[in-house]
Amino acid sequence: MPVSRAVRWKPLALLAVTVAAVALVLQVPSATATAPSTVSQAIGQQNGASATVRGYVVGQPTATNTVVRSNYPGDTALALADTATETSTARMIYVQVTASFRAAYGLKTTPSLLGRQLDVTGPLGAYFAHPGLTSPTAFAAAGGSPPPTTSTSPTTAPPTSTPGGPDDYYSAATGKTGAALKTALHQIISTNTKITYDQVWDALKATDQDPNNANNVILFYTGVSQAKSSNGGGVGDWNREHVWAKSHGGFGTATGPGTDLQHLRPANVAVNGERGDKDFDDGGSPVADAPGSFTDADSWEPSDAYKGDVARMIFYMAVRYEGGDGFPDLEVDDTVSNGSAPFIGRLSVLRQWNAQDPPDAFEQHRNQVIYDVYQHNRNPFIDHPEWVNAIWN
Repeated sequence: MPVSRAVRWKPLALLAVTVAAVALVLQVPSATATAPSTVSQAIGQQNGASATVRGYVVGQPTATNTVVRSNYPGDTALALADTATETSTARMIYVQVTASFRAAYGLKTTPSLLGRQLDVTGPLGAYFAHPGLTSPTAFAAAGGSPPPTTSTSPTTAPPTSTPGGPDDYYSAATGKTGAALKTALHQIISTNTKITYDQVWDALKATDQDPNNANNVILFYTGVSQAKSSNGGGVGDWNREHVWAKSHGGFGTATGPGTDLQHLRPANVAVNGERGDKDFDDGGSPVADAPGSFTDADSWEPSDAYKGDVARMIFYMAVRYEGGDGFPDLEVDDTVSNGSAPFIGRLSVLRQWNAQDPPDAFEQHRNQVIYDVYQHNRNPFIDHPEWVNAIWN
């Protein structure tokens, strides 16, 4: 009998051991983490899906084709590449650094990040009209160790201070939407210092200075870097472009809307003339002097790199000038036939442009210079682009 029991037990024991071994083998794949995407893979996967991208920090993007490696204007963006020595922007991905991550992962605050390898998680989508990763949910040094010079860890919780502005600058607008939000923002931004039209020349040389060449400005619509000294009205010069065309309301160059830096930009004289006083809309024929731009008889479409800038300046003007200070009540409508009326369009397209082209480091830096040095007010839609849809829905 003992022999008989032993013979029956042995196959059962072997079966149990075999099942356990199979279970261990089957568990291995579930414990293996998905490898991060390379930068080159992420460039080819700009479909809005979330991914973790591993790359070396090679600088801060300030425009579609510009990445700086020193004198960083802020903590708002990183450029990643598959090698630490990469210099071609075509082989980089631009990463938005939202407010809750800036203290630890912004280059202005933590310049020693340059050359470090990071893992960044978030949706893959255009930033600065360039392959990018926006609204990130996580940052980490590759391998899981924290950045070398920071003692605080970022969180995904909302920031306690206003991005790009003083802690209490927008406090009166907190929690509001629709007309109430528009009114609150008007009251906040309309207590600004005003400058004359002659003073605009020198102001633009500061607000739109090329971050890579202090002797130049970056021209609006074209992105060309041109000598500050070449301002004027001649062929090849740059002059003062009113993004809200001054004929839409007839305010001209009067101190106030005609000199408001929040919608005045340096532009090539010929391009400024081609845009004229047209409304904004998609479509038309290519503009030879401004590659990527299109125009027809009654509208102007800037290149992708400037669509969001245009939208946020137009929305600023519609909030800042409400008709209570001797100037017309400026409003955005959904047409392109406004003539000299104090309206500009097309609202639906401008809303799309605001979403398509988020604020970049150059735009944010410009807003800060206007606030710190000149008008002492801000464009709220650069600080909070989501407020466009909260007002115009």
